[in-house]
Amino acid sequence: MKKYDVIIIGGGAGGLTVASGASSLGAKVALIEKEQNLGGDCLHVGCVPSKAFIQAAKELYTARNKATSLGLTVSGETTLKQVNERVKKSIDVIQEHDSDERFTSMGIDLYKGYGRFTSDHTVLIHNEEIYGKRIVIATGSRPFVPPIKGLEEAGYWTNETIFKQEHLPKELLVIGAGPIGLELSHAMARLGSNVTVVERAPTLLSKEDSDISHVASKNLERELTFLLESEVKEVKRENGKKNVMIDVKGTMKQFTFDEILVAVGRTPNSDKLQLERAGVQMDEKGFVPTNDRLQSNVKHIYAIGDINGKYPFTHVAGEEGKTVVQNVVLGIPKKMSYNEIPWIIYTDPEIFHVGITEAEAKNKGIEYSVYKVSLEDVDRFVADHDTSGLVKIITNSKGNMIGAHAIGNGSGDWMQTVIFAMKNKKKIGDLSQMIFPYPNHAAAIQRTADLYWREKLFSGIIPKLTKTYIKWFR
Repeated sequence: MKKYDVIIIGGGAGGLTVASGASSLGAKVALIEKEQNLGGDCLHVGCVPSKAFIQAAKELYTARNKATSLGLTVSGETTLKQVNERVKKSIDVIQEHDSDERFTSMGIDLYKGYGRFTSDHTVLIHNEEIYGKRIVIATGSRPFVPPIKGLEEAGYWTNETIFKQEHLPKELLVIGAGPIGLELSHAMARLGSNVTVVERAPTLLSKEDSDISHVASKNLERELTFLLESEVKEVKRENGKKNVMIDVKGTMKQFTFDEILVAVGRTPNSDKLQLERAGVQMDEKGFVPTNDRLQSNVKHIYAIGDINGKYPFTHVAGEEGKTVVQNVVLGIPKKMSYNEIPWIIYTDPEIFHVGITEAEAKNKGIEYSVYKVSLEDVDRFVADHDTSGLVKIITNSKGNMIGAHAIGNGSGDWMQTVIFAMKNKKKIGDLSQMIFPYPNHAAAIQRTADLYWREKLFSGIIPKLTKTYIKWFR
């Protein structure tokens, strides 16, 4: 039986971070991956393909809708085959960075197949059993498919299959209005489908700040049809179409669609690990709970990424991987902090989120201030003729930023300065001290931070004192 310092089950973002980091520090590492290629869902059916897909849709939409204002006419239609061929090219380029050869050249032993625990220190792949002093579970998650009558028989798409399709449906039903559902719905609408989104909740984007979700909802409603407080009850396939019964706010209605995309959440890939043989506990949904050092209840077995049920983001899995390397290889009691975890919803315009919302600040009884600027007041967005959006920064009574939110073209990029400032305990006033090139999209941050100084310097007693000073001494 081969023995390793670290066994990693799962070759996605988190697993690859641990494998490369541990090996570079001198540990003997085994990496187990069930798929043919490394990279995980993010590379093959998640982050990378979806962003390539969304970008293609955005370019088509811009060409069709913006060209007319400049006297041009655009004609022709695209197919999903053409779009997904472009998506595959993006995957292939990045796949080179996650190639088998790259990791085996580091001295990592790579096993292809399902890893199953046989004890708390041993894992079986096919017919080979290996031993690990410490084991990291990084098996990710997969789309959750709700038990809707007739859905399996009628057929459906998920984020794992949409990037393999060739034909654009005229009428598309999307079940679920979470980030994945909204991103793909918006892209499909811009490619040419009539998209109807069914969501059980009464509002969209409930995890976002209310000012942001209000603007986003109004934008999305221009291109998508939403059935809120609604639920799909039954699907029947007839004459190549899908007849769908939907409970719309208590009233049953029938609709006909060409295809159905299911995007109602994720379920952890823990069912084939045989965790009970290792004594690892799961919650009722199959996630592996961890402490702040990312240890399961079995202290030498760690869980990172989607499998631990915390934040289902690739960048979080990578950061958790870095934390685990320090704990597993170096023995440094490193804790994972989620205080400044950002996320972006890649609709158009993008939605940026870091820290808490105003509602959360209010519910926690925090004394807070809000600084908010519309992109209509930022010259670069005016020049771009793209002013839909805003920036909103929430501070505590000392001016420390506890939440920052934005919606606007490229906000996921130009709001990065705020993450750095929050991470380094800078106050909102510090952002105003930066020199931003003019005209620049990030000037939206400067305009927002300037409000802080305007409030401090140009109201209250200070203007009275300076007026007296000028009168007598200047």
